[in-house]
Amino acid sequence: MEIRALSVPDCLEFVPLHHRDERGEFLEWFRADELQAATGRAFDLQQANLSVSAADVVRGIHFSDVPPGQGKYVVAMSGHVTDYVVDLRVGSPSFGAWDLVELDAERRSAVFIPEGVGHAFWARTDATVAYLTTDVYKPAHDRTISPLDPEIGLPIPSDAKLSPKDAAAPTLAEAAEQGWLPSWDACRRWYQEVGR
Repeated sequence: MEIRALSVPDCLEFVPLHHRDERGEFLEWFRADELQAATGRAFDLQQANLSVSAADVVRGIHFSDVPPGQGKYVVAMSGHVTDYVVDLRVGSPSFGAWDLVELDAERRSAVFIPEGVGHAFWARTDATVAYLTTDVYKPAHDRTISPLDPEIGLPIPSDAKLSPKDAAAPTLAEAAEQGWLPSWDACRRWYQEVGR
């Protein structure tokens, strides 16, 4: 498996090795040992999600309160999505910055998103996306930032299809004013805690 660090600290792309022949193909799209070697922490799988989206749907920017937050390992099972990681950790050297990974059913790359980093994707085609997460969904700790926030500047269509929740989400500045954003220091402490 090839591993590439993204420009947002602690976020990684995993590119699996494909074994193809006349029967089809086989690949390992998740390896806990490789993820732990790359991050220095265990991935304590608590929930698996499947998201089915029509073309031009945008989901996110989603994150959870830290601790415990919800780390994610995301892969496209069908179709093609542009997957975004957004650094929401106040005090991070890349606070407010984002990076992207193209996830599709051909390459089957995956992206690891640690707790405190926002996640969004744009379905370029009809797509099915699978998420492995480090904690179960907790509505009281669930947070959303507008994917259309011009200060963040994600390259997505202005007429993208959004859920009512995502369409009404605050900007990064508004979320900061409300005290919703995780701190870089709290996230670093949490990563050390789960790395033991």
